[in-house]
This record gives sequence, structure tokens and C-alpha cells, in this order.
Amino acid sequence: MKDPVSPFDWQRIWLHEYPVTYLGEVAFRTFFMFIVILAALTVSGKREVRQLSVYELVLLIGLGSAAGDPMFYHDVPLGAAVVVFIVIMVCYKFITRLSDRNRTIREKLEGIPVYVIENGCILTQNFNDEDLGKDELFVDLRQAGIEQLGEVRVAILEPNGQLSLYKQPDEAVRPGLPILPKALAKFTKHIVVSGTYACTHCGNTQPMQPDKDPICPNCHKQAWVLAQR
Repeated sequence: MKDPVSPFDWQRIWLHEYPVTYLGEVAFRTFFMFIVILAALTVSGKREVRQLSVYELVLLIGLGSAAGDPMFYHDVPLGAAVVVFIVIMVCYKFITRLSDRNRTIREKLEGIPVYVIENGCILTQNFNDEDLGKDELFVDLRQAGIEQLGEVRVAILEPNGQLSLYKQPDEAVRPGLPILPKALAKFTKHIVVSGTYACTHCGNTQPMQPDKDPICPNCHKQAWVLAQR
């Protein structure tokens, strides 16, 4: 049988059975995992870091992990948790100051603002590079009160994953790709009725005549929906 735990055994509380030098290993482990978490969040893309910066997420994940175990498990020494907190805070302060002073590092870790829509058309290359789902983009647009892409002058995906939206003035709104789910579901590859149609992939609009199976000159896709004004 295991020996019973003695309350307020300060050796156990602060170091348990470990030597003081073990705290140096804890510091190294913490620094290593800080880099791993930072790299993982940087690679994961902007969808994973919405609202918080990548540095703030690393801070929350690291501190959350460090704080939880010592609260519940008697064999996790408080000394190790304190070292973890100190190393994480030092790393956080260092990397944020370095990022503020070095544009290259800031852009590599945080990313840069990326145009995803211009004048009612989706910039498909930029869109694909950001690993952003079209459905997710349309959700953001609908939440901003957009019904069709002809209302959008510019949409920019910010480094924190938020979408900055700039609408066309009322007099400049033109027919565009409808983004309401029921309207989008009415796409076709064969044009039956003449009118202005929008490519469901990139939002490019053009007038079309019946009995045609057109390919979008912008993105080379073949799915169209009647443009909405």
C-alpha cells in the first residue's frame, strides 16, 4: 500500500521527490513546448486564431496546462509549475517584442492581411493560400448583412482571422453571386434562361444566352447561378 499523503508536506508540495536541479529540466521542457505550440498554431492558419493573436493563444494554452495539474495532483510539485509560468511569460514577452520590432518575423508568425474579395469577385488564389473555406467566408458575409457579392467592394482576411468588409456604395451595387444557401443551391451547368449569371466558384458575372454550357473565363469552373441584384 502507498503511504498516506501528509498535508502541508512542503518538500512534497514544492519539489515532491525531485532534486532542485530538476527545475532546470522543467524550464527547458517548457521553452521547447512553447516553440512547438507556437509553430503548430502558426501552421494551422488564421481560422484557428480568431480574435486572439497567435501569441495570446500560446500563452493561454501553456498557462492553462501548467496551472491545472498542480491544483489536483499531489505528486505535481508547485515549484515546477512556478518555473513553467516564469518561462512562458519570459518567452511571451520576448517573442512579442521581437515581433513588434521585426516585420519579417511578425509576418511569418502572425501572417499578413490578405484580400479575399475585390469588386464582387473572390480572389481564388489568395483564398486557397489561406486555407479558408468558402462556406466559412459566406457565413461571415451573411452575418455582416451581405446577400450577394455585388454588394462587396473589398473583403480582407486579417492576421487574427477576422474579416474586414467594405461595401459598395448603394449606387455602385451590381448583380453578384447570391450567398444565401437556398439561392446558391440553384446552380446549373447548362443555361436554360437568358440573363446575368454568376460563377459559384469565384463570383465572376456575365450575361448568358440559353442552350450554352459555359466555362468561367476567370477560374475555369462550370457551375453558374442566376446573379442577384
